[in-house]
Amino acid sequence: MLKGKKIILGISGGIAAYKTPQLVRLLKKAGAEVRVALSAGGSRFVSELSLATVSGEPVYREIFPETGIPGMDFTRHISLGEWADILVIAPATANTLARLAAGLCDDMLTACFLTLRPGKSVLIYPAMDGQMYRSASVQRNIAMLKNQGCTIIEPENGDLASGQCGTGRMPEPETIASRIGIVLPDSQYDSPLKGKHVVVTAGPTREKIDGVRFISNYSSGKMGFALAEAAKERGAKVTLITGPVHLQTPEGVERLDVENACEMYAEAKRIYHSCSVFIAAAAVADYRPDTVYDGKLKKQNVEMQLRMVRNPDILAEFGAVKQSGQLAVGFALETDDGVENARKKLREKNLDLIACNTFDRKTSGFEVDTNVLTLIDRNLEETALPLMRKTEAARQLLDYIERLMDSEQ
Repeated sequence: MLKGKKIILGISGGIAAYKTPQLVRLLKKAGAEVRVALSAGGSRFVSELSLATVSGEPVYREIFPETGIPGMDFTRHISLGEWADILVIAPATANTLARLAAGLCDDMLTACFLTLRPGKSVLIYPAMDGQMYRSASVQRNIAMLKNQGCTIIEPENGDLASGQCGTGRMPEPETIASRIGIVLPDSQYDSPLKGKHVVVTAGPTREKIDGVRFISNYSSGKMGFALAEAAKERGAKVTLITGPVHLQTPEGVERLDVENACEMYAEAKRIYHSCSVFIAAAAVADYRPDTVYDGKLKKQNVEMQLRMVRNPDILAEFGAVKQSGQLAVGFALETDDGVENARKKLREKNLDLIACNTFDRKTSGFEVDTNVLTLIDRNLEETALPLMRKTEAARQLLDYIERLMDSEQ
């Protein structure tokens, strides 16, 4: 997808720099030419030798090279800016953001930022402690860079080097490599999903008991959001129908917020006919209270009984009405007999693919960043995926969907 593209990778001094040799390898594998501009701080976390080895190019640090070297380009800080199609800075520390916003030019990374030709893209991945990221100074510098036309990718949530857990992590190299393909407008991406309409449901639903209480589940929405982002990376038009979650909308994705199962059903039904792929990743409540009380239901008796009624089965209805060329994809989160129950769901709902989701509350299932999936297609063929981050699991699942689309052509 990046064949022939010329990429400068700027690496500054954060712990996430250890991921960058893998990023360079992925970009090279995708057909790109990569040259690395390494800050002094970055060289403390990743070696020049490893970066030069995977890129096949010298690593650039100082604006003023050593004299007396035959063939040395003494204006390389200018020529690199002319050469590149895009500048990617990952990780970008608080110090680097400040230097970029101030227009400083004291090493090759900042020089490339200033000499990059007009109209070329700049993609910046801040990575630091969460409190640093949220500070007024860092947010001011980010706002200035956005105003200059830079694309700033908000860091992910997760475990940080400080031992805390929160916002500040740099995305995995696979995620960054895919995002570069989106930012470069003329990059080659031959995904069968390109131009297709993909609908993804995500998150939990809340079924009201009264004005202050509801029935719900532990779904975080992370898997559905990862699928929406991955589909967009492949050139699809993506509609994300989500229950109540606190996640950032993937860039370029249409987001529809709902609260309960009936609202999600109404939004999904409205666009059933227009989608090529319907992925039901939401944890939709099977039942809702028959009566919703106004205000707050007072405690009166020792026991309280709620009469529950069935919610619409969104995926089953799509499976029943889908036309030729449309794919129905579901999830089955199970604690016992997972594959057997997933196979049953696949047949009963007329699905083309189902992901059996192992649930242990530690490494897979709700609220965590990783998953263990077994994919089962309409021919009952199984593909077991190992433990991986949900972002990567989403890509693997979409790879399988693309194969199903190819088989129908």
